[in-house]
Amino acid sequence: MFGKKRVVKQYDKENKRPVLRCSICTGEQVAGFKDINTGRFEEVMLVRNDKDLNTFKELYDLKDVSKEY
Repeated sequence: MFGKKRVVKQYDKENKRPVLRCSICTGEQVAGFKDINTGRFEEVMLVRNDKDLNTFKELYDLKDVSKEY
């Protein structure tokens, strides 16, 4: 009855793309955005499980997030 409103955050879709940065050694995953022009990575949140990844996708209204090692 009184659910939370779904808030969709915006990001620069022309210059940034969503990326899941994964560590080969530790398995740590960080979701964020990579600047297409400079290659700079901007961290948004730590991803520990599928629930965290789904939260990131819902937060920014994303379908797919590419993995980068």
